[in-house]
Amino acid sequence: MAALAEPPWLHAEVARRMAERLPLIKLQPARVLDVAPALGASEEVLRQAYPDAEMLWHEAMPVLAARAAQARPQGWWQKLRGAASGRVEALPARPEVELLWSNMALHAADELPGLLSRWQASVAVGGFVMFSCLGPDSFIELRRLYAHHGWGRPAPDWWDMHDIGDLVLKAGFADPVMDQERLTLTWSSAESLLADLRALGGNIAPTRFAGMRGRRWREGLLAALDGLRDRDGRLALTLELVFGHAFKAAPRLAVAPETRVTVDAIRQSLRAGRRGG
Repeated sequence: MAALAEPPWLHAEVARRMAERLPLIKLQPARVLDVAPALGASEEVLRQAYPDAEMLWHEAMPVLAARAAQARPQGWWQKLRGAASGRVEALPARPEVELLWSNMALHAADELPGLLSRWQASVAVGGFVMFSCLGPDSFIELRRLYAHHGWGRPAPDWWDMHDIGDLVLKAGFADPVMDQERLTLTWSSAESLLADLRALGGNIAPTRFAGMRGRRWREGLLAALDGLRDRDGRLALTLELVFGHAFKAAPRLAVAPETRVTVDAIRQSLRAGRRGG
């Protein structure tokens, strides 16, 4: 996917839909961190929403980081002044940000609880996280077709919306709001369907068929896909989109005979109180 001329069209559409939720949140972040921007197609919608914010980005994979850096070249004036590129090399981000945004990347995380914990540590008290990803019912028709023919898995078993909400809470965020949308994508031919699925990353299921498929199998796949036609004669697949956002509340102080509070925790609580006032 790093070699694509542009991010997948689906990611740009989901970024637009996610940005429609931003007006519901009154906070105007001064620092915005876009996690996994190379394929997230979110730079334009974020700049439109927060034109005065400092825009930062983070990519964990070197090949995608190179793509993201290439898409964000510095002008000669910024270089002369020694301005930063905006890249956050590693999470947690320091200093913290008021908004951590991640579009269509969470479903590819190897270890979701750990990633959410790093996100939580990157967000300032009073800030928020907003994300989107694919849900487990995505490509449900293709899953049934593969199961019927004994072809293994066509896609990973993605996290359920409610399970993600629970993990967001366990990571230390507060008041998570989760919702979902279902889209039906249609194609005129099985060949165009497969081409679009490859552009979305192909089959990354850990339990997929490990070897090389032959030409006869591919012909069988195309014939089987032809059975997915709807009443209008088009091939149809369902996508489940999961959206979520949550806030970072001030840490609760444990009741004990002796309580120690760090200077950083006091500063964050005072900043949160001033914003709330």
